[in-house]
Amino acid sequence: MKKVVLFSLCAAAVLASCNNAGQNKDALKLQNDSLMIELSNRDAELDEIMGAFNEIQEGFREINEAENRVDLTGDAIENKSSADKIKEDIRFISEKLKSNREQIAKLEEQLKNSNYQSAQLKKAIKNLTAQLEEKQRQIETLQAELASKNIRIAELDEAVSDLNKNVDQLTAENEAKTKTVAAQDKALNTAWYVFGTKSELKDQKILNRGDVLKDNEFNKDYFTEIDIRKDKEIKLYSKRATLLTTHPAGSYELAKDDKGQLTLKITNPNQFWSVSRYLVIQVR
Repeated sequence: MKKVVLFSLCAAAVLASCNNAGQNKDALKLQNDSLMIELSNRDAELDEIMGAFNEIQEGFREINEAENRVDLTGDAIENKSSADKIKEDIRFISEKLKSNREQIAKLEEQLKNSNYQSAQLKKAIKNLTAQLEEKQRQIETLQAELASKNIRIAELDEAVSDLNKNVDQLTAENEAKTKTVAAQDKALNTAWYVFGTKSELKDQKILNRGDVLKDNEFNKDYFTEIDIRKDKEIKLYSKRATLLTTHPAGSYELAKDDKGQLTLKITNPNQFWSVSRYLVIQVR
């Protein structure tokens, strides 16, 4: 009887031990699954944080490239297409700085609410913020310098425009003066001559009752205009000729060609034309 009781107690103990082992195994599995989920979540969160970090770094790289393209030297800034490209690069840098600022703020908030706390990552974000502020100061300097260049260019354009206006005005004035001088010079050195028979001269009212050019009713269009500096010989196509207007003796001569035709040769123009700028010759 005692043996039966002892066997029953042992069997109960073994059964209880088996039940406890099964329960512990289930608990361990549940704990392991929970840990794996937590690690997976932390890995995904870390991947997201590092992705944002890399995106910010890429933004700074693009900013550096754009800064290297900006050339504010005289030759570049004076060229309109180059100046427009500079403005475009600076606008690009400003937009990238704004994007990086938003990304850093988002990253700081994400790390603050994250279970993944890393002193190194916090330090890296702090460095990114410092780098952002430095870039912001640089872009402000670039913008100020570009603005001063633009003002200088505008002033230069205005100065050039005023200079061109002054040059045009001076050119117009000089042309007017040149024309005036030329007109005065022409007037000072212009004379008129005519030759014809007595009847021809009368018909044109050049000769009137023995007087020459008595009034202004004579036909001025009948005269030929000459430059006294250049025109010093007048062919008369006649064998006899008489000067009806007054011209000092010794300032001219009537020369015959091999056919006996006369040519008036003015040997001293200034003296010849000193009394009258009109020359009337009667030919026969």
